[in-house]
Amino acid sequence: MNRQGVEGRGRALGETVGDEIRRLLVEGELVPGQRLSESALGERLGVSRNTLREAFRGLAHEGLVTHRPNRGVFVTTPSLASLVDIYRLRRFIECQALREAVPGHPAGQRMRTAIEQARDGRERQDWQAVGSSNMAFHAAIVSLADSPRLDAFFRQVSAELRLAFGMLSDQEWLHGPYVERNLHVLEAFEGGDPAQAATLLEQYLSQSERTLLAAYARDNPAD
Repeated sequence: MNRQGVEGRGRALGETVGDEIRRLLVEGELVPGQRLSESALGERLGVSRNTLREAFRGLAHEGLVTHRPNRGVFVTTPSLASLVDIYRLRRFIECQALREAVPGHPAGQRMRTAIEQARDGRERQDWQAVGSSNMAFHAAIVSLADSPRLDAFFRQVSAELRLAFGMLSDQEWLHGPYVERNLHVLEAFEGGDPAQAATLLEQYLSQSERTLLAAYARDNPAD
């Protein structure tokens, strides 16, 4: 294989590893400010340091990790401004996906599965699991648009949002109220009223944004 082919293969593997790290962020397994050990993370993912560094470059471009000279790579700490922007994007993407969704779209089952998993997490008082299920619910909403590009973009947005969640102390207060609100959105959608589902979601996201920003300001007064 020539040099160009080797480099292309390395970039492709780096993108795959970047997807896995992004998943860890969305699942809440990596938290804001955490230093990412190349040796530990490389061993966990079964990749070389060179591949990991290729992945870090892509994630840094997305703003998910930050390289600090002579110190290493750290998970990025979101700002208030970035959170406002994220919610603006969410309202635009998710609500539009609901309004224009095809009736009976298979993503509806993914939405219901995510709600069931969130309820199970709530019963176990596992609020990290509830948060992960909530992210899965919203990813399913985006997939109603049948756009791989939007799906990929939303994975990045989800990772940034989960980083913000990880900075807050009361995860039950943050995630608990939205388990049943997810169900209300799904019921309107499955009942054949996507416009009502989108309206409910828009109200839901506005409240979620206010809740998150208030909690962020309370827990990070110096930001």
